[in-house]
Amino acid sequence: MEYLDFELPIKELEEQYQKACNIGAESEVDVTATCKQIEKKLIETKKGIYKNLTAWQRVQLSRHPNRPYTLDYIKAICGDTFLELHGDRNVKDDKAMIGGLGKIGDQSFMFVGQQKGFNTKTRQYRNFGMANPEGYRKALRLMKSAEKFGVPVVAFIDTPGAYPGLEAEERGQGEAIARNILEMTRLKVPIIVVIIGEGASGGALGIGVGDKVLMLENTWYSVISPESCSSILWRSWEYKEVAADALKLTAKDMLKQKLIDEIVKEPLGGAHSNREETFNTVKNTILASFEEFRNLSPKDLVNKRMDKYSNMGVFKD
Repeated sequence: MEYLDFELPIKELEEQYQKACNIGAESEVDVTATCKQIEKKLIETKKGIYKNLTAWQRVQLSRHPNRPYTLDYIKAICGDTFLELHGDRNVKDDKAMIGGLGKIGDQSFMFVGQQKGFNTKTRQYRNFGMANPEGYRKALRLMKSAEKFGVPVVAFIDTPGAYPGLEAEERGQGEAIARNILEMTRLKVPIIVVIIGEGASGGALGIGVGDKVLMLENTWYSVISPESCSSILWRSWEYKEVAADALKLTAKDMLKQKLIDEIVKEPLGGAHSNREETFNTVKNTILASFEEFRNLSPKDLVNKRMDKYSNMGVFKD
């Protein structure tokens, strides 16, 4: 288990708890009272820390190396029913963007999402979750296929941004993202978007238009990362914490500004601390969200989605 800087008090208490339990197991000394006392203090410390997280600390949690990624959610939610589909039928199969058909219960869904790696080799293979234009075109191909067969779409967002390389720009990165946004606004099946980690810039928006946009509690969604914002404004990464606060990128900030529809509660300690609970919560939230839209006609669905996005950023005195 890896710990972030602000989680070090939790690490110390967990080590004390483990040592006390080991002493009790290896000897005849009764340490039950001590263990209960440490356990109580541990729970109180966790509640105190995670209740008062800053924006930057939530950014750190969203990038936690043990945090589940898109394929983890899909495999946990769909089991053996998931069939991954590949390629954009034009350039190649982008490994940073995955997608395919799967079932939750008796209901089929088309899943798309960015996929990160968990070690150096897989991070390079997945290009750190930064999709090229062919990744967005693959996602659009799958979504259009879902529309053809009347299958709802679920999009998992977890990316530091679209890949900014020269080759990506040559192949039309901006056009690919813009095309996805346009096509998703008028897709005739329900779209449920779940932000499970980082939601940065156009890389997130390229699969981020939905009838219901959900954010896990310890994720962020913004036009730019705190580090990049700090680098532009202050010519240094030292002000990333200030930038994170100023960007208003947390789930609470997004909900307050009506840019998302719902916050999905995470277990105490973050999504990685209890994966099964997180998977079940996300699964139930997806099904509940789908129920809101399953009986709408394609015309009403598109009109409602268009109205939702047209009203964003409109304020009345």
